[in-house]
Amino acid sequence: MVATTYELSNPRALEAESAHVLREVAATFERPVLLFSGGKDSVVMLHLAAKAFWPAPPPFPVMHVDTGHNFDEVIEFRDRAVESAGVRLIVSQVQDDIDAGRAVEETGPRASRNRLQTTTLLRAITENRFDAVFGGARRDEEKARAKERVFSFRDEFGQWDPRNQRPELWNLYNGRHSRGEHIRVFPLSNWTELDIWQYIRDERIELPEIYYAHRRQVFQRDGMLLAHTRFVTLLPGEEPFEASVRFRTVGDATCTGCVESTATTPEEVVAEVAATRVTERGATRADDRISEAGMEDRKKEGYF
Repeated sequence: MVATTYELSNPRALEAESAHVLREVAATFERPVLLFSGGKDSVVMLHLAAKAFWPAPPPFPVMHVDTGHNFDEVIEFRDRAVESAGVRLIVSQVQDDIDAGRAVEETGPRASRNRLQTTTLLRAITENRFDAVFGGARRDEEKARAKERVFSFRDEFGQWDPRNQRPELWNLYNGRHSRGEHIRVFPLSNWTELDIWQYIRDERIELPEIYYAHRRQVFQRDGMLLAHTRFVTLLPGEEPFEASVRFRTVGDATCTGCVESTATTPEEVVAEVAATRVTERGATRADDRISEAGMEDRKKEGYF
């Protein structure tokens, strides 16, 4: 008998592994938090947490580091999802750090607040005394994320040193840290984009509508399709046009691209993702193209 994609990806094993990580953190840390943007990976993490601790709600809040330049559909979905899950939402605003002089806003038509999220994230971790922070990094993303452990140590400045990480043998995790330090935890470390979409399909998980094909005003920039929103300024020669597109990832609207698509259901997205040969972030995140080591440098500073 020929093995199906479902059998090869073994989503139930991935689910069990992620649930183990979530429970391990809840049992060993005092103040964990789950980063939640309303994007598909954070939605899957929240769904996993709901199953892992059922019938009680997840025993930690969720936090969104908000650039203020988000897609309206995602923010609306974020609020509904959090209310449905019965968890507390903390919103940490990049604008607050700009107003306080802790972050300097970029200027010009290519300006983005994406990098400024690092300052806001580290401030929120310190203010709330979080000692473990769940993130949605997966194994098929860019190279720096592949260097992460499941439990990724951060020093008292929130910085990451890829050479100062701990071995993880037999699914045994070391959460030891001193006051002021914290651990970034990645329950989806062994998942791929295809695994995520197969799980969304099988679990019938609701997502923001922009993950499915819809008609939208877009424009071309640097080989990417970007949404023509109130947050972007067109450069000379850039002309908006309408196309059928969907987003593979969501984030700051100034640097998050979309792809042409006709996939309107999870089943159709699974087929589309299975056929693609371009990574999700490589195809749709302009901020990941700064340099070969750009993301690793940002992660060392304390980025997600």
